[in-house]
Amino acid sequence: MFNKILIANRGEIACRVIKTARKMGIKTVAVYSDADRDALHVEMADEAVHIGPPAAAESYLVIDKIVAACKATGAEAVHPGYGFLSEREAFPIALQKAGIVFIGPNPKAIAAMGDKIESKKAAAAAKVSTVPGYLGEIADSKQAIKIADEIGYPVMIKASAGGGGKGMRIAWSREEVAQGFDSSRSEAKSSFGDDRMFIEKFIVNPRHIEIQLIGDKHGNVIYLGERECSIQRRNQKVIEEAPSPLLDEKTRKAMGEQAVALAKAVGYDSAGTVEFVAGQDRSFYFLEMNTRLQVEHPVTELITGIDLVEQMIRVAAGEKLPFKQSDVKLNGWAVESRIYAEDPYRNFLPSIGRLVKYRPPHEGTTDGLTVRNDTGVTEGGEISMYYDPMIAKLVTHAPTREQAIDIQAEALDAFYIDGIRHNIPFLTALMQHPRWRKGELSTGFIAEEFPEGFKPRAPEGEDFKVLAAVAAAIDHLNNIRRREITHQMDGRPVQFRNRRVVDLGKLRQNVHVEGGLEGPIKVTLLDGSGNAIDTLELASRWWPGDAVWSGLVRDADVSVQVRPILNGHDLAYRGIHLPARVYTEREAELASLMPEKVGADMSKYLLCPMPGLIKSLLVGEGTEVKVGDPLAIVEAMKMENVLRAERDTVVKKVNAKVGDSLAVDAVILEFA
Repeated sequence: MFNKILIANRGEIACRVIKTARKMGIKTVAVYSDADRDALHVEMADEAVHIGPPAAAESYLVIDKIVAACKATGAEAVHPGYGFLSEREAFPIALQKAGIVFIGPNPKAIAAMGDKIESKKAAAAAKVSTVPGYLGEIADSKQAIKIADEIGYPVMIKASAGGGGKGMRIAWSREEVAQGFDSSRSEAKSSFGDDRMFIEKFIVNPRHIEIQLIGDKHGNVIYLGERECSIQRRNQKVIEEAPSPLLDEKTRKAMGEQAVALAKAVGYDSAGTVEFVAGQDRSFYFLEMNTRLQVEHPVTELITGIDLVEQMIRVAAGEKLPFKQSDVKLNGWAVESRIYAEDPYRNFLPSIGRLVKYRPPHEGTTDGLTVRNDTGVTEGGEISMYYDPMIAKLVTHAPTREQAIDIQAEALDAFYIDGIRHNIPFLTALMQHPRWRKGELSTGFIAEEFPEGFKPRAPEGEDFKVLAAVAAAIDHLNNIRRREITHQMDGRPVQFRNRRVVDLGKLRQNVHVEGGLEGPIKVTLLDGSGNAIDTLELASRWWPGDAVWSGLVRDADVSVQVRPILNGHDLAYRGIHLPARVYTEREAELASLMPEKVGADMSKYLLCPMPGLIKSLLVGEGTEVKVGDPLAIVEAMKMENVLRAERDTVVKKVNAKVGDSLAVDAVILEFA
């Protein structure tokens, strides 16, 4: 076994590998760029080596620097994580020449399966069902249009060396192919250093299901069940689960055996994933093989009890797999949410900045319910524009799918982040979505269910009652605290009955509150005549200043995020996000007379929707534009975002130039 390994990656996956290596008694070496000097993976590793500037092309993607770091530290092996160099055939070859072991598949397997075009050719030769498409390299957008016309629309434009949704577009017309091909190629070049593209038929209403494989250097390959990754946005996975609610045992076995046959055909000898597109009728087609550890591997680990990173390390050291196919049993259900630095209220545009507060939920297993958080950040750390925007992967495991979803929802509610925008409000709302909970999924789920983008859920039913009760309890405890500080009891005991008006956004609820510091607080909801309509009992150890109100409401676990605002608190719960203010009845009367603030009209400006780099300006002063016309392309976190006209107008002034790095809401164009 190895004494020391180097992790040629960053962020949560580097931290994840370090945890397993530490458990195995193996020392670790981290590498880092200027931007990651104070990163968590650097702190966790036994040693760390600086490898260059923030841009990945000058640091994490430079093979010679990784090899030099190994030699300088005496690292005997390298785990590549995912992304960066993990699927570059040249990387394990360079390591081998230097006498360093690659903790991943052999170079020939990477060449055969890591390249999306070559993997489809290999699958076709092995008589694996594949999606119709063009497997050769495509020279330019003109050839791409011709190929797409022959295949038939819609088509998927994909980077041959792609992954993580980058360099990928769905095109429904010739115009979208022309535009999407160039953008995808540019993203692929920036992210992977490889701009080769291919095109295949896009299967309408598909599901994305993948088989996890593990092989050793003795010819053994087994499959570890499947994962469903159909909840995607911009071709990037958002929610993953294992097993899939679609598959039956017969289909699972057929997909698994086909994946194993394909892997054996290329001599595969590490962890890898064969991805399939599946129809609602359980038909399936080979998409590609990822010759690396997948982002979503934790859900497989939780339902199988197998540490995939450990097995990768043992296989690389020459050990045989310690189990057979018949030993693999799927236990319970696991759900993973990818927490991204992005603004769900602004079409999920990237967000960068400092994590002023970062308070993940408690990890561990209680009563058969597990919460796991794979992360690479800490409070005070910075989310950079140079790398992928994923902050963490929150994973839950339970005996049933419904339980796994419920504990995931609760854990998301307790996940407190401030300083940047993030997608937790969207994820918590999605956990309550009836279609998701029924398992009626497709890769078009988000586009179909949120066609106008994501908006906060409206508080209604039991959720409204819970928020009203929590707001009243928070106000009640704040009042008790003030009285204790000032010793002003107002002639009444601490245990008394309060009548209040809870203002939740534009909704109001009259309540009675009773209780104190000892025991539960009871909140009685009142109708317009002051009659009781419901009573909720709340038990919590929350105290003013805590970021999350956690406790029991009607004996059910509830977590509500609490952020102080003027005269109240912002509350976030299950995708509901609104200001809560609690008034006396007289204060409520006066508050209702206050005029609402009206925002400034910014319709005459094109604002930069995210921190990013101006890649292209498509118009100039005096240009007439129509609704939907592209105006500019802004790059952020390796993704190119096309900004379009929202009305017919004329460009009056251009305030930015190509190459400018802009902040959020910086003015790019002014319109007449």
